[in-house]
Amino acid sequence: MGADPVLAALAAACPAARPAQPGDAVAGVMPRFAASPATIAEASELLRAAAAHDLAVVPRGGGSKLGWGAPPRRVDLIVDTSGLNRVVEHAAGDLVVRVQAGVTLAQLGEVLAGAGQQLALDPPPVPLAVAGTRGGSGAGAAAGSEAPSGANGAAPQWRGATIGGTLATGATPSAAAAPPGASAPAPWLGATIGGTLATAAAGPRRLRYGTPRDLLIGITVVRADGTVAHSGGKVVKNVAGYDLGKLFTGSFGTLGLIVEAVFRLHPRPASAAYVTVDCDGPDEAYRAVAAAAGSELAPSAIELDRPARGQPVRVAVLVEGDPDGTAERTGLMRALLGRGAATQPSAPGWWGWQAKGNGRSGRGQHAEAQPGDGQPGDARPDDARPGDARPGDGQSGDGPPDDGRPGGAADGGAGTLIRIGFWAAGLPRILRAVDAAALAAGLDPAVGGSAAAGVIYAAAGPDADPAAVAAFVSGLRGALARGDGDARPAPAPVPDGPPVPASAVVVHAPPRARDLMDLWGPVPSLSLMRAVKDQFDPGHRMAPGRFAGGI
Repeated sequence: MGADPVLAALAAACPAARPAQPGDAVAGVMPRFAASPATIAEASELLRAAAAHDLAVVPRGGGSKLGWGAPPRRVDLIVDTSGLNRVVEHAAGDLVVRVQAGVTLAQLGEVLAGAGQQLALDPPPVPLAVAGTRGGSGAGAAAGSEAPSGANGAAPQWRGATIGGTLATGATPSAAAAPPGASAPAPWLGATIGGTLATAAAGPRRLRYGTPRDLLIGITVVRADGTVAHSGGKVVKNVAGYDLGKLFTGSFGTLGLIVEAVFRLHPRPASAAYVTVDCDGPDEAYRAVAAAAGSELAPSAIELDRPARGQPVRVAVLVEGDPDGTAERTGLMRALLGRGAATQPSAPGWWGWQAKGNGRSGRGQHAEAQPGDGQPGDARPDDARPGDARPGDGQSGDGPPDDGRPGGAADGGAGTLIRIGFWAAGLPRILRAVDAAALAAGLDPAVGGSAAAGVIYAAAGPDADPAAVAAFVSGLRGALARGDGDARPAPAPVPDGPPVPASAVVVHAPPRARDLMDLWGPVPSLSLMRAVKDQFDPGHRMAPGRFAGGI
């Protein structure tokens, strides 16, 4: 048999084109080809060749987040961005960096650390599968969970991931890039810039620094027909042109291929400390969160964790700055939180949920919980600021276990992770709505996340009954639609359509559960999103079916 003419055309555009292998599968869907462009010009020619042969394209960085979202309706070509791995420019004096999509957060962190700077993102890492489950009585711990990076001599989870995977996914990290106070290199350092943008992944420090869309000031993308488009610039105040960056952030690769990004940076804090307190229930936890968020002590993150229904809610506050200032502010924060509050130099083991890769579980049904940013359907207005009583920011971002390769654990080895966006003042009502829906469905999910930013997660394990998971999601969405979690302040803007005070988006679910539910839930702006898709990808060839409403 002669050579495949389609593969030959792809190879003419990108020498690193090849037949796909089993590890290239996306949520169980097997592509025909895979290619890894080394330059933006190659990426452009590759997508031009794909368009000429009507190939459906799915971008990939390190592949860690390919288990998020719905399976593609079809995929012919995987475009691996790990070859786009250059830090193109670092203007330290302007606090700006320009990087290609395949650069990992670890790689970028090493470059920036030398100048005392940081890209203030701590998104979720490659998701981890939860091997064990608790029995119905709640006894026992999650067995077989992957150890935290560096534990027991195990290779850190983040090795091999890249920045393009975070916008698309992928590569190799360093302790130098870890946030101050981290006891070991963080797992999210292996994510790529491209994958982080494409999934809008953000972690605990979104409260102070914002999410990827807040830090992005310029972007270069390749459209479905191979056209290279630029938006923004290299100065923070640049507002020229249409803001493609915000449009592409959280788009799951459905509008085009992200190949380069420009970010604003922040000085790297010299020290960090964590103030922790255990709370008896939702109301006490909310009082602690609200007190910390409303104080003048400038916390960088406020996280909570509740392993199972009826257990204490653990709250932790991150304080960063110079050593003397950090010490003084942590003392004041400890006094503010009251009896039982304590200070520690490193993050608690549950901090950041998925970002640390620790096993999270609820009684009976549990999973590795992995937080992230909002998705379509998240209810936080664009102008919402950290600490406001507004819905959580959300892009697609955090997620389930994966073995680091597409088609791995993300397709079936992980449990269900649900991101809940809400007005931060509604935390007690949201936790009660979660409990009521879970009790009715016969589940007891672990709950945790960035409460002050209005984003928490509920996680059910891979052994949870798919019908029960679907019933839980349906019941929770029904409660949120009734306004059970609504705590908007009186001056909150009234939307044009039906109010969306809170939302629940399924970040990841095993195939049997995924098939029983709509992962995204109600999306008021779906018609507009479809119009944008038609404009940028008229042939619907970029990651078809991965996004809300089958986009």
